[in-house]
Amino acid sequence: MGLDQIKQEKKLFHTITFGCQMNLNDSERLAGQLRTIGYEATEDIEQANLILINTCCVRESAEKKIYGKIGEMKRLKRVNPNVIIGVVGCMAQKDKEKIVKKFSHVSLVMGTYNIHQLVELIRQIESSREPVLAVWDQAEQLAPEVPTVHKGKISAWVPIMYGCNNFCTYCIVPYVRGRERSRPLENILSEIRQLGADGFKEITLLGQNVNSYGKDLASQVDFANLLQAVDQIDTITRIRYMTSHPRDMNDRLITIIKNSKRICEHFHLPVQAGSDAILARMNRGYTTQYYRQLVDHIRTAIPNASITTDLIVGFPGETEGEFLETLEFIKTIRYDAAYTFLYSQRSGTPAAQYEGQLPLATKKERLNRLMAVQNEISLEINKQLINEVVEVLVEGPSKNDESKLMGRTRTNKIVLWDKTGKESIGELVHVKIDTAQTWVLKGHLV
Repeated sequence: MGLDQIKQEKKLFHTITFGCQMNLNDSERLAGQLRTIGYEATEDIEQANLILINTCCVRESAEKKIYGKIGEMKRLKRVNPNVIIGVVGCMAQKDKEKIVKKFSHVSLVMGTYNIHQLVELIRQIESSREPVLAVWDQAEQLAPEVPTVHKGKISAWVPIMYGCNNFCTYCIVPYVRGRERSRPLENILSEIRQLGADGFKEITLLGQNVNSYGKDLASQVDFANLLQAVDQIDTITRIRYMTSHPRDMNDRLITIIKNSKRICEHFHLPVQAGSDAILARMNRGYTTQYYRQLVDHIRTAIPNASITTDLIVGFPGETEGEFLETLEFIKTIRYDAAYTFLYSQRSGTPAAQYEGQLPLATKKERLNRLMAVQNEISLEINKQLINEVVEVLVEGPSKNDESKLMGRTRTNKIVLWDKTGKESIGELVHVKIDTAQTWVLKGHLV
């Protein structure tokens, strides 16, 4: 049998993933299922027998990009009429009819609640060659566990729950991901033990709001219990988690993190706005005073902790005065870093109907002012680390320069240093910081 023939008999799949870490993990779970029916991953989309586009609909900009990408796939279908093209995930959940109507070259439209059904759906398409629509309106319970193929060898994501019950007025997530559904504690722990046995050093616990973990379980476990249990797994070096809702972060959780061995001293607490009026219109469930006290508690208990956040600029009706309140707020909190976003109008969410939708030019101008203030703060904080020695988990070569290695501190700061040949990927090393930039620290191995 010639090599070309062997190549022909291999079933190859290619995945394109948009959006958050939860989507990236969903793609890993799709890959795990495909492997059980003989598919192998390929980086070459032209060679693929199956192409999956895992979609996001949190922001309009992502959605436009995804529709463009689906349109591009028509060319591949013309070249190879047998290629299976699937659109899966959040946008498939939200826009199923539109996708089916607009793109006749798409063979599979699969929503967020149906991910565990991939194998049977692909088999169905392979035998019938007919398109399949699989989008449940809701999931009453947790989907069955499926195999996962993790990308990389050092860090892995572990979902602990799916869905969200918060209904922030700007957010589409509860409508496309459904109500909160927690995985049983033992399932999570056995997955992490296996990752440790496979050589992974760092895990990130994932959920739309990890602090709500366990509220729907009969077993009376909560996120604090889960963190304590994961901290006992000694094959793992570092534990991270995202995302926390400030309203549900409490002193007990802070104390557990303080007393732990492996939980990283990095708190990502999305505040979204520094104005009480806007927080109320966003339905965030806390005030700026509450949030400030929470940050004070964290800094008192864990003085070396880093605190990062998400901020939305240009929420409907945001006045110049309310925006200035947010600017003042970030100056008082002094975040290590902030992920900043323009408000994006999402049909189906309450805020999309609010009066006072701001023009794009106003939103962009405010975003630039916000980023200028935050970048200055981030740089000042990073400069305090010059001449300090930090513990770094070696992740691999720098994307931009093969002669440098890249890793992160426990506080989630990116560090670059010249490769010496003494380091191996996945080990902890100590780096002395020589220079600091807004997003990156540079140093040398000690």
